[in-house]
Amino acid sequence: MAQGRGSASGSAAVVVGMLLLCVLLHAEVVESAVFNVGDRGGWSFNTNSWPTGKRFKAGDVLVFKYDATAHDVVAVSAAGYKACAKPARGAKVYKSGADRVTLARGTNYFICSVPGHCQSGMKIAVTAA
Repeated sequence: MAQGRGSASGSAAVVVGMLLLCVLLHAEVVESAVFNVGDRGGWSFNTNSWPTGKRFKAGDVLVFKYDATAHDVVAVSAAGYKACAKPARGAKVYKSGADRVTLARGTNYFICSVPGHCQSGMKIAVTAA
């Protein structure tokens, strides 16, 4: 029995194409949110309570705005956060005054490593779902 040219493979391609179209139309577009740390006050003293009441997701971006001649931002571990201590090596240090940091899933810890600043509340712990 003869079949029309490409009828079996053509039908399969159409079905696959329609399925992909349906998936794409129903897919949820996930966009990251951008948060200015400290809101209008920026990255400064007593910022440690800033994350309270906010919901963060992995992929969201924190923007740290500050005077780069007076402060920095250091990504630290939980222990570094608690002790207000920058690791001897391997820490990611930001110094631009307008740093953008993408959150990883879990708790992300940041401090200012200028002596006395972290102890004065210039640190945040942000948990991203």
